[in-house]
Amino acid sequence: MVVNPFCEIAVEEALRIKEKQGGEVVIHTIGPKQGEQQVRTALAMGADRAVLVETGNDLDSLGVAKVMAKVVEQEKPDLVLMGKQAVDDDNNQVGQILAALLSWPQATFASKIEFSEDGKRANVTREVDGGLETIGVPLPAVVTTDLRLNEPRYASLPGIMKAKKKEMKVIAADSLGVEMKPKVRLVSLAPPKERAGGTKVADVAELVAKLKNEAKVL
Repeated sequence: MVVNPFCEIAVEEALRIKEKQGGEVVIHTIGPKQGEQQVRTALAMGADRAVLVETGNDLDSLGVAKVMAKVVEQEKPDLVLMGKQAVDDDNNQVGQILAALLSWPQATFASKIEFSEDGKRANVTREVDGGLETIGVPLPAVVTTDLRLNEPRYASLPGIMKAKKKEMKVIAADSLGVEMKPKVRLVSLAPPKERAGGTKVADVAELVAKLKNEAKVL
């Protein structure tokens, strides 16, 4: 198991914000006990502590967002940074659903994040068709990160050693009182039909004949 690259970028951005403005970086993930490995990676990068909600069940985007909302309500962060999508299903839904559940403003696909002088507002630049768009959101807010936001650091050896001693709170998912049953059921899965291989033709006349008699497009 490896850290989702979009979430790794979110961790890096959180660390940079902490280095400039202070604060605490708390890592949160949901999954089986094996997820501790990914959490330790983030702690080795420089995060302060972590919360792992342990579950062996497969969760859909809504289930993940519901669990995250409970943790956010407990932690009360000023900003939630997360990858724009997971690389296993590419749904790109959790951040938006989380913001809706919390009734927080959101900014997606962030390629740059800046803050107002009073620290009460985030200005998020995002790539859109035809250029760049910058939107301002009051804090607290949910921001999802794109690949162009930064280049994540490597965990140093001292960081790896320190990560072993950092706090990791483990919570059983069932204790949160959240309905996590997936709303979508996979009915079937099948590969696409095989396509016929290409053929070579000697001249235009043969091409026209094949288009007419075989492809039936003329």
